[in-house]
Amino acid sequence: MHFHPDRGFRHRVASEITPQAVYERRRDCLRLMAAGAAGPVLAAWAARDARAQGAAPARPGKLAALPGVRASVAGGVTMEKPTRYEDVTSYNNFYEFGTDKADPAKNAHTLKTRPWTVAVEGEVRKPKVYDLDELLKLSPQEERIYRMRCVEGWSMVIPWVGWSLSELIKRVEPTGNAKYVEFVSLADPKTMPFVGSRVLDWPYVEGLRMDEAMHPLTLLTFGLYGEVLPNQNGAPVRLNVPWKYGFKNAKSIVRIRFVEKEPRTAWNKAAMQEYGFYSNVNPTVDHPRWSQATERRIGEDGLFSKKRPTLMFNGYEAQVGSLYAGMDLKKFY
Repeated sequence: MHFHPDRGFRHRVASEITPQAVYERRRDCLRLMAAGAAGPVLAAWAARDARAQGAAPARPGKLAALPGVRASVAGGVTMEKPTRYEDVTSYNNFYEFGTDKADPAKNAHTLKTRPWTVAVEGEVRKPKVYDLDELLKLSPQEERIYRMRCVEGWSMVIPWVGWSLSELIKRVEPTGNAKYVEFVSLADPKTMPFVGSRVLDWPYVEGLRMDEAMHPLTLLTFGLYGEVLPNQNGAPVRLNVPWKYGFKNAKSIVRIRFVEKEPRTAWNKAAMQEYGFYSNVNPTVDHPRWSQATERRIGEDGLFSKKRPTLMFNGYEAQVGSLYAGMDLKKFY
């Protein structure tokens, strides 16, 4: 059963959403994840990719969580046609690997995703350094088919795989001083060739207000389209907050900090007048360089599609609009 923000609940089978051949190939992996076997499987894929360094980026292997595709009650899953895997993985912003859209797919093979840990610290009663395998098994994984809207005016529809960030937050028990959550990405100049460039102040940092981080739609993500996250899409673990512009979705996360004051984020530090802390998708508030009233969906009618109207909160207003009740969304952009 899937939840659609406009049409409520509707029974769906995975073959209606994902191409049947892809769906059938990943059924075995769904059972593996349900049985807690994801860690060794992912390790094998990582080893295979390490041997293939220098070649064209390979699809990294199947990943899924449960026997069948599951969306949570608060899933907000869209029924729109997903963007092709090839487009999702070849048209990226990941400035640690270059500033052109094609650069991450070309350069990110140097990223090493094993071993990998995520330190959870700050205003929590139970700080901990999590190994990737622990995170993979921390909560049952779900496929969430979310709209993704870039501040540059383009969009995709992506079947992500992960679990609600709130599952992790509940386990570390934030203190009363925890008002915000800060996400820090890896900044390794040895494996990320553009770290050290003057594009941004490295490492890449993003942040959410605590209620945003706790919202069920906020997804800690380990895969897309039923597969392990490709390096260029933020492997091995990234964030997805579907009602915000894409740059809010921190990639290759190594640290999650609970803090009392609003964190300074990478793009906010680079250009405060252009990138506000909230960065909610809002067709009525333009970026200084890009109108936000319309967007083009990547992969429709070729790479660059005709423009379509942008939806308030990227179409998730019914789920998240109450988080910003009474706020001036032009001031708190």
